[in-house]
Amino acid sequence: MPIQVLIPDDYQLATTSLNFLQSNDKYSCVSVGDLSKTPHIENQLATAQALILIRERTVIDDAFLRRTPNLKLISQTGKLARNVDIDACTRAGVAIVEGIGSPVAPAELTWLLIMASRRKLISSVEAMKKGLWQTEMGSAVNNQLIGILGYGKIGKKIANYAQAFGMRIQIWGSERAQEEARAVGLHVPENREQFFSTSDIITVHQRLVAQTEGNITLSDLSKMKGDALFVNTSRAELVSDGALYEALRQGRPGYAALDVYEQEPVYDTDNPFLHMPNVLCTPHLGYVEKAGYELYFKAAFENVVRFFEGDTTHVINL
Repeated sequence: MPIQVLIPDDYQLATTSLNFLQSNDKYSCVSVGDLSKTPHIENQLATAQALILIRERTVIDDAFLRRTPNLKLISQTGKLARNVDIDACTRAGVAIVEGIGSPVAPAELTWLLIMASRRKLISSVEAMKKGLWQTEMGSAVNNQLIGILGYGKIGKKIANYAQAFGMRIQIWGSERAQEEARAVGLHVPENREQFFSTSDIITVHQRLVAQTEGNITLSDLSKMKGDALFVNTSRAELVSDGALYEALRQGRPGYAALDVYEQEPVYDTDNPFLHMPNVLCTPHLGYVEKAGYELYFKAAFENVVRFFEGDTTHVINL
C-alpha cells in the first residue's frame, strides 16, 4: 500500500495540478478543501500517515492529533509557525519538518495593493462597469515616504520596488533591521512615533512571534496622517485586537489594504472591513501563486520522501 499523504485546507484544490505530487508510486497524495466543509474527512484523517500543510491554514493541536492515529509526519510548506503545537506532536510521536519559502509572491502582492489603493483602481473599475467615467482622483507614489516595518527578505524587496518608483524610504523594526537599513543607506527615524507620524504609506513585514504579537497599537496607528495608507500582508495578529478598525473609524490612517485576518478563511460577508470604502481586502493571496506553490510543495514533498526513506536529519522535534 502506498504511504497516505494528505494536503488539508487546499481551498482551491490547487495542488491537484502539481504533477510531481503523483510522480512516486510509493506515495498517494490527496488534496482536500476546507476541512470544516469536507464530508467524510474523518476517514481520510484516520488513514493519513503524513500531512503537507499549506502555510498556517491548518491548526495542529492535541485535538487534531486524536483524529490522526496513523500520522507519522507533518511537512510544513515554508517555516513552521504557531499553527503547529510542537509539544503536542512530540507527545504523539509525530515528526515535523520545515520547508522553504520565497519573498517574491508576497512582495509583489504587497506592491499591487499599494498601487491599487493609491490610484483607487478597484472603485474606478467598478464605477466604469456602472457607466460612470473618471469618478476617482488617485495619487502617485513618486516622492511619497514609505515606512517599512520589518526589514527581512520581503521588506528588502519592497524597498527595492519603492526605489524604482522614486519613493523616499524609512525603516523601523528590530535593532537588526535598523542596523541593516542604515548599512545600505536607508533612513531610520529617531523613534517609533516619528516613523508612524511621517510615513505616507506603512507596510508591515514582521514575523509573528511573542515579541511582535499586538505590537502595532491604536496609539501607533492614530499617529498616522489622515490620508496615509496602512498595508498588512504579513499577519493580522501583529496589530492589537480591534486597533485598526477603530483607527480607521477615527480617520487615522485614512486607508488600509489587507490580505490577512485574525480568523481565516473569511466567509462572513458582514466582516466590517469589507464594508469600509477606504479599505481594500484580498483573501490572503500573498503566497498563493503558481511558481511559489511549485517551489513550496516540491520541497515539502521531497521532505516527506526523505523521512519515509529513513533520513530524519531534517526533523526539528527529535
